Parts: sequence; C-alpha cells; structure tokens
Amino acid sequence: MIRILKNFSRRILRSIFRRREKLKIGFYGPPNAGKTSLANRICKDWTGEEIGPVSNVPHETRKVQTKEEVKIEYKGKSLTFKIVDTPGIATKIDYEDFLKYGLKKSEAKRRAKEATKGIIEAIQWLDDVDAVIVVLDATQNPYSQVNITIIGNLVARKIPVLVVANKIDLKKASVKKVQNAFPEYEVVGISAKTGENMDEFYESLFSLAKKT
Repeated sequence: MIRILKNFSRRILRSIFRRREKLKIGFYGPPNAGKTSLANRICKDWTGEEIGPVSNVPHETRKVQTKEEVKIEYKGKSLTFKIVDTPGIATKIDYEDFLKYGLKKSEAKRRAKEATKGIIEAIQWLDDVDAVIVVLDATQNPYSQVNITIIGNLVARKIPVLVVANKIDLKKASVKKVQNAFPEYEVVGISAKTGENMDEFYESLFSLAKKT
C-alpha cells in the first residue's frame, strides 16, 4: 500500500512539474486590441519568428494561431509556453463594417463568415488553456459588452487572468480606466508596438504562471 501511495505521489508531482514547465497561454480580447501584436513581440523576442500578420482591418486574425515551445527567461527564471493567439471576440459581425476599409462585398462577406467561425473556435479553446491574457485597447472604453462577456466567461471557468492595457504609446490611452473597470485583476499597461513596459509584463506573466 505504501509503495502504491509513493508511486501515485510521484505521478502527481511529475504532472505538476510538466504543467509548470509548459503552459498554454491564451490571448483573448476584442478585435484590434493588439493580441497578435503582443504575441508577435513575445515570439519574435524569444523564438525569432512571429505568430501571424496584423493590419488595421478588424478580424485580421480569423483562426486560432499557436506557437509551440516559446521559452522565456526572465531574471534567472525560465518557463516554456505554448502561445494561443485567438480571433477578436465580438458580439456581432456585419460584413458591411468591412466595406469602409475598401474590401469588396464578396471579400467582406467571406471575412465576416470566417471571423464568426473564429470566435466559436476561440471560445472552444478556453477549455484547453491554463491561463489567459486579456488584451484591451487602453484608448477605448473598457466597460464594453464584449470585454465584460470575455471576463465573465473566464470567471465562470476559474481561469487565471492577466489584463493587458495595450497602446499606452497613444495619447488617449488610460491604464487607470482599465484598472477601475477590472479591479479584481492585475492590470499592466504596455505598448506591443513599441515594446514599452515589456519588463513589467514579463514580471506579471511569471506571476500568472504561479496561479495555474
């Protein structure tokens, strides 16, 4: 009996160790908040490769993109992540919204259809991630229905969360507004575009890993 208990304990410890060594981190948020930009910066910094393209047109990312074996070393600590970059979450997608960006009607309809499928896929991935980084545009109203819906889903699943207030390089950005909107979570302000405050982000990322 003692031998069985010892073997069981070893298996549990190995399982915990493996989980700590490689975590699945999901990037979630509304369209054009900078999820892929942040994922690209991390991947570029630590693997030399980006995870996907970005543009000013909403829903550029319409399928879940993953990057395996992203090993991050920070202040003598090291963790390996699987980064899961998801399409922007939206409560409504209308193909007409794409027409103002110069897309033809057929292309706009295709993008809208793909974006809708991408949102469904993103939500399904919530069952397979260890923690989530919610990326918000710090120049926009944080009290939107989309943001509250995203956070609500994470609360229901009891998934550890780090909120990133992105685009602090812009004049209208307000990290304080994001903090006031979600006081129960740690909020870190960054610029995925310029790399501003990425040190604090990595510090928070390692703290997030401890909560999984």
